[in-house]
Amino acid sequence: MGKSVAAWARLAMGARVNEVLSRLALANKRIGRTTHLSLLLSKALVARSKTAAALARIPAGSRRNSNNTRKTRFTLPVFYQAQPLLSFIDRTLAPWTSAFLPPPLTYAMASYSTNTSASSSDISTPRSISPSSSVVSGRFSQSSISSSNKRMSISSTRRISAANPMSSVDIATIEEAMRMANLDTLRGYAQNHFGEVRQYATTEYISQNQALGYQVLNEPLWNKGLSFTPEQRASKNLTGLIPHVMEGADKQCERALKMIRSRQTNIDRYLYLSTLKGQNVDLFYRLLIDHAKELMPLVYTPTIGDVCLQYSTLYTRPEALYISIKQRKSMRTILKNWPYPNPEICVVTDGSRILGLGDLGVNGVGIPIGKLSLYTAAAGIHPERTLPIVLDCGTANETNLKDPLYLGLRSKRIPVPEQQEFMDEFMEAAAEVFPNMVVQFEDFESEKAFNYLDRYRNKYKCFNDDIQGTGAVVLAGYIGAVNLSGVPLEEQRLVFMGAGSAGVGVAKQLVEYYTKRGLSEQAAKDKFWLVDTKGLVTKDRGDKLAEHKKYFARVDNNGHQFRTLEEVIEYVKPTALVGLTATFGVFTESVIRALKASVDAGGLGRRPILFPLSNPLTKAECTFEQAINWTEGTVLFASGSPFANYTVKAGDHAVTYYPNQGNNVYVFPGIGLGAILAKASRVTDNMIYTSAAALAGALNADEIHKGLIYPRIERVRDANIIVAREVMKAARRDGVSMLPEAQWIEWEEWGDPALTKYIKEHVYDPVF
Repeated sequence: MGKSVAAWARLAMGARVNEVLSRLALANKRIGRTTHLSLLLSKALVARSKTAAALARIPAGSRRNSNNTRKTRFTLPVFYQAQPLLSFIDRTLAPWTSAFLPPPLTYAMASYSTNTSASSSDISTPRSISPSSSVVSGRFSQSSISSSNKRMSISSTRRISAANPMSSVDIATIEEAMRMANLDTLRGYAQNHFGEVRQYATTEYISQNQALGYQVLNEPLWNKGLSFTPEQRASKNLTGLIPHVMEGADKQCERALKMIRSRQTNIDRYLYLSTLKGQNVDLFYRLLIDHAKELMPLVYTPTIGDVCLQYSTLYTRPEALYISIKQRKSMRTILKNWPYPNPEICVVTDGSRILGLGDLGVNGVGIPIGKLSLYTAAAGIHPERTLPIVLDCGTANETNLKDPLYLGLRSKRIPVPEQQEFMDEFMEAAAEVFPNMVVQFEDFESEKAFNYLDRYRNKYKCFNDDIQGTGAVVLAGYIGAVNLSGVPLEEQRLVFMGAGSAGVGVAKQLVEYYTKRGLSEQAAKDKFWLVDTKGLVTKDRGDKLAEHKKYFARVDNNGHQFRTLEEVIEYVKPTALVGLTATFGVFTESVIRALKASVDAGGLGRRPILFPLSNPLTKAECTFEQAINWTEGTVLFASGSPFANYTVKAGDHAVTYYPNQGNNVYVFPGIGLGAILAKASRVTDNMIYTSAAALAGALNADEIHKGLIYPRIERVRDANIIVAREVMKAARRDGVSMLPEAQWIEWEEWGDPALTKYIKEHVYDPVF
């Protein structure tokens, strides 16, 4: 082998290795920077590899004694000196390498002997650093040529390993670990101390009357693109700053539509629309209002789900208020920094349950931004009176935490009690800074959603669209569907697949529908069977039910538990099936055919009601085409996201089926507008229920003839004007409208035409 035992021991025990390990120990105590630690870690790994290689290459010798047995040439002290060093290296590196190094090498010492017999096949020696005992026995056996070849192969491998000591190290994993360490910028700091931001100047904004030149063009609320008249161009110093051509809204919309339709993906289309909104608000909303069917799916669901998933990557400019719990003491300062005074409607989320996508943290801000665009397009609330807000309490989303571009707090979501305190502070600050603002809660996880609504509904002007808005829009569709189903009201039985905030909120709205028709609350509640991931929700199921599920938990199951949706349908024989699971395809062919069979069993001319309401399309419980095919076209269908018309050819003729979209955009803008114009001190349950009844009555003759249960999306603004009118009247009846008494006396004299005229005079309609 060439080198003496003493030389190998000196190499293994050299001062250089000790120096590296000592410096690593200091770094392990957080002395030095992460980059320093990375360098030292690499050096220590090299030292470990060289030490192991040195031990592996200690020569065994081949001198034989008089009994023809082989005698080793090294002594125990050398081995016992080297082994503790390697063990010390492994212990020191353990916190840093446990994820990406193989387990520390072990040495079988109990069976060590200085004199070995040639007949022994499984004796361990200090050279037995391989975990395979067969390799050890083969190394010392003199009985076959194959054993000799194996020994030569192992020696060759060891020489290669010694030449490249990093060959056993997963460098990519080390780099990933160090990258994550660099991302964790809050490590080691106290997480319960919060400072207050002190601003020493007030932002002074120039008025529209004073703005000139690019001051006009750079403000999206003032920029009219190519619609400025010659007089405006001269008075505002715009001559030469825009092309020497004057265009109306139609021509500019035509150009914008051509650009949108040339884009290849919905994300690209969304980004174009977002850019347009950031440059010319009037053009953006004129386009959105006039082409609602084509563009609303790009501005909100289903596209907004993909936007939220990528928000931190797509981000180019601020469009909301971003309130971090780290700045909770500066809440009022942050609210006052919003550039548009006196907002009337706010949509706030903490990103904890975005659509069916889970906890997206600050990336969920796309939801308030998109939702408020619909408040403007569908109800005419002026865009400068809207305020999107995201509350950043951390996130449980590991993908976000590992994303170097993530824009939110890179920490786990704080405990629920602390989130509650943060929300209390926000609601108090918002009411103080903007006393006339209505707050709409959006996409909070279920337990918090119910808790916040119950906690604030009687103290602040607020409502929850996931619970109340979804409930209202589904109730409106259900009213229309019941009228077309041929099933008497008293025979209706409903199964809900999904028992989260939306599912329970919808079911409670429908309970109110039945109680208003003479049923007791208990009799109405008995018409509902809720199913979650564990099966039918019952009181005796054996698990701890979430508080919001207890209201609908069944007690009449006689101890029997129904674990699947198929079992529940067989047991209940429902007439309606509602899906709010955010699980694609959960309404299988067998489920839908079983629903139809249970309805058909009640008599001829009856139609099943099927509402797969989850968003986005990738989370829909079934498709429109599937529902038509599996019910032979008899289904009364409404979905959360839009589906295309479906045409079925039958011989020489074809039948076209029209889907209904139970989109909250039919009610929440009207609820918000009605509460604002009525100056409601709070949003009552009666105002929510009235919005549903108003929507159900908003269909025109053509829509009824086509068998629709919702207005066409092109009429969404007309529908919301009706909803807002009825919500205002409900606020008056409930005694929460703060409008002057004389105003109501006038409307009560002249009726709906006068109130509708008042509403239309107070809505935003972009005109060029």
